[in-house]
Amino acid sequence: MTITADRPATYREVLADPVYRLLFGTRALAIAADSLRILALSTLIYAATSSALLGALAFGAGFLPQLLGTTLLGAVADRVRPRRVITLGYALEALTAVLLATAGLPAAANLAVVAAVACLVPVFGGAAARVTAERLRGDAYVLGRSLSTMSSSAAQLAGLAGGGAVLAALGRPQHALLVSAALHAIAAVAVRTRLPDLDPAPTAAGSVVRHSWHGNRALLADRAVRRLLVAQWLPPGFAVGAEGLLVAYAAQRGWGTATAGYLLGCLPVGMFLGDFLVGRFVAPARRERLSAPLVALLGVPLIGVGLTGSPVVAAAALLCSGAGFSYKLGLQREFLAAVPQELRGQAFGLLTAGLMTAQGLGPAVFGGIALGTGAGWAVALAGGATCLGVFAVGVARGNAR
Repeated sequence: MTITADRPATYREVLADPVYRLLFGTRALAIAADSLRILALSTLIYAATSSALLGALAFGAGFLPQLLGTTLLGAVADRVRPRRVITLGYALEALTAVLLATAGLPAAANLAVVAAVACLVPVFGGAAARVTAERLRGDAYVLGRSLSTMSSSAAQLAGLAGGGAVLAALGRPQHALLVSAALHAIAAVAVRTRLPDLDPAPTAAGSVVRHSWHGNRALLADRAVRRLLVAQWLPPGFAVGAEGLLVAYAAQRGWGTATAGYLLGCLPVGMFLGDFLVGRFVAPARRERLSAPLVALLGVPLIGVGLTGSPVVAAAALLCSGAGFSYKLGLQREFLAAVPQELRGQAFGLLTAGLMTAQGLGPAVFGGIALGTGAGWAVALAGGATCLGVFAVGVARGNAR
């Protein structure tokens, strides 16, 4: 069933579509598997090398390579039948986890494998996002994106929390990697057997690399698309820069590791609540008008986090900041309308790759600032930079209108 209403949608209507429901469920399963894999690999690498740096790199190795993948292969999301692309993506993730668990590779080789697979993530994700955009119309599409974001937050928390339990129960990170592989394999089988074999978008024949390059150039040359992309990249990149400092911030405040973990959990909880409240209870037109104020909600509390000396105040501020991530819901319909239909898959891949790049660079930039200012001031500066996204959103929405 294809939902075409422009009126405010409901979660029941969105989940009534069997194709979306399948993509929603398999994506949540895969995100939980990814979180488990990242935790297990970081543990494995640290145990083998005693290097905190290499252990931390296991968390970021899947971010920056995505930009290279969407530059060279982004057109695949539109040119190949989505069932094949999405199935291949989950199957490749499963095989990667098996390789990491059984091959006994050096730490650098393990990170290289993760980085290589990350190059293809925007292709798989772009194909799934294109199918979602074709199945859900009007506000149902926005609510579907909101539901996906909420499930991502919940799946990440479940994967990380459950990952600790799995590691404790199984005793070895290699066994946890095999569990991750099994979860990805289940997602691959579900997509292969239950997703209809939908047609690819109509595109011209020729080199995938050339079409990927030209497609990205066309998207970035379009002023409306470019501004909407930047408005969705910059605020999260700055905010994650602050998030990446929370462990050091808590240590410098003398609050301990347990408090740092508590603070880290506040942002995804706030994100879940914000997407639920704004997506479900705010009318579409008002949601779009609130996109700029919600960026301020994302950034201003982070300034308070950096300046406060109270862990309770910091936790409350992080909850509020997390809710501000819902600003992106107000940009979804305009972004979908601005993107040419034949480039939808590639556009969603570019959006994801740029977002991952920004979230990879943000912690590095503000981590460097923290060396000179201390973690608290760097968190506050990241919050101030996030607030500048108000102008990016205002320009993007003004251009789209």
